[in-house]
Amino acid sequence: MDQFSRHLLLLALLLLVPTARQCFAQTYDVVVYGGTSAGVIAAVQAARMGKSVVLLEPGQHLGGMSVEGLGGTDIDNHKEFQNSPAVGGLALEFYRRVSLCYGRLEQFEAMLASKGKQRELWRFEPHVAEEVFNQFVREHRVRVLLAHRLAEKNGVTQDSQTKRITQLRCANGARIRGRMFIDATYEGDLLAAAGVTTVVGREGNAKYDETKNGIRTNTTHSQLDKRIDPYRRPGDPSSGVIYAVSDEPLGEHGAPSNAIQGFSFRLCLTKNPANRLPIEKPAGYDASHYELQRRYLAAGGVITAPASSIPNGKTDPGSWHPLAGFLAGWNHNWNTASSAERERMLRQSREYVQGLLWFLAHDAAVPEKLRAEWAAWGLCKDEFTDNGGWPRMFYVRNGRRMVSDFVMTEAHGRKDNPVAVTDPIGLIWWPQDLHNTRRLVKDGAVWNEGAVFNEQADWIPFGHSYRSLVPRAAECTNLLAPTCPAMSYVAYGAFRLEFSFMIAAQSAATAACIALDDKVNVQKVNYAKLRTRLLQDKQVLEIPR
Repeated sequence: MDQFSRHLLLLALLLLVPTARQCFAQTYDVVVYGGTSAGVIAAVQAARMGKSVVLLEPGQHLGGMSVEGLGGTDIDNHKEFQNSPAVGGLALEFYRRVSLCYGRLEQFEAMLASKGKQRELWRFEPHVAEEVFNQFVREHRVRVLLAHRLAEKNGVTQDSQTKRITQLRCANGARIRGRMFIDATYEGDLLAAAGVTTVVGREGNAKYDETKNGIRTNTTHSQLDKRIDPYRRPGDPSSGVIYAVSDEPLGEHGAPSNAIQGFSFRLCLTKNPANRLPIEKPAGYDASHYELQRRYLAAGGVITAPASSIPNGKTDPGSWHPLAGFLAGWNHNWNTASSAERERMLRQSREYVQGLLWFLAHDAAVPEKLRAEWAAWGLCKDEFTDNGGWPRMFYVRNGRRMVSDFVMTEAHGRKDNPVAVTDPIGLIWWPQDLHNTRRLVKDGAVWNEGAVFNEQADWIPFGHSYRSLVPRAAECTNLLAPTCPAMSYVAYGAFRLEFSFMIAAQSAATAACIALDDKVNVQKVNYAKLRTRLLQDKQVLEIPR
């Protein structure tokens, strides 16, 4: 290198130094980790309250599952109940902005004014949701740092005396200092890194005096409607079980279990030839992986193709049929796995799902009419454009859940004699919704274990307690967890909707800002003051009359 080139290199380095110093030196009022829908809403609320805020996202996109295929929002989509009255604050503003993108805002406002029930007005395409979230952060000048994954070792610096987090260290070397922190990940990664007590799995009924927790030996919801032999050589247990079936023991009813409800991809599919990407046969396709589906179809079962369910003729299938993309039993270690292990699980699961879709459209075991229905669908050219039309993440239905001084349980949402919530920061309006956890052998046949949904309509909407958002003071005093709050497995099953995450996130950010202003720990936030601000911001805290 000649002298002139060395001078240019030195000048370039000097120009870079101030930027790096500014990045490391600034202490933000609020640091949000996880660019999910909740993360974006939390960051926007903190900015609206005049705080300096930074949003860290391990991946390359903002919006979480709302931009990763979950366009069929669970709002007003069941004939038995209407839950749209629970949507308020910034969550409602998100759906308003979505309607504006589709030119249907007037229709949306008319629906709200009349208290009407039109599920299609709450639905959207992934790329539209992503643009809305990006607009949010641009308008509020939120600093967004993509590809900033928390370091897996020593990622959190915490003062041992005050139990306050002071700094996050990312895997790329960045160090982010802050006064208040919000974990908006689905997995609760910041909670775990900060040493906050968390739980993964089903506690069991005895833990919180529940009836729907733990192992379910009487599962009826989402059960197979055909008796399927589980053994490689039918009728011969010594031959082992076929792919996607486990021969582990069922266990005792209501007992604790590490098995959590299955994940899926929320695909975005289309029949439009101009926008359709054909689903190719995977390079490592193994026909034996779909023996379960083959036997089910031979027994007269039908794995129905999806129907259009989101705008522009698209659909967002996840697990509408227990044998169509539902990954029961594959995800139990996801939340505690390393980033490398999660990448491997994602890759293997996508290969399986891609092979399944190819099987349904091409294998001779599938009836011809059904093959034609499946073959009509393909990936979308205008969705997930940086990943060949495939979602970039799982629908993580259960992450870590915080264990704090106050834990929400089944009792808060029981229809009969519910336990009252005295400090609501939002309204949870959904049944205890728990998908199957395992695919086992029972009485010589394939059997799904773990599902619960709207059983005997024995549930009611219930308030989401502020106390469930904060850790024990002895563990951390400046961290809130809107996506992984202190809830039992059953209570979390009613909470885990995108609009519920957004509501909790806005409330958590509001509490963080009040804690900063009043110079108190998050455990000591004045609830009356918090409630006043939440109502001012149009949050819904009780069931509307």
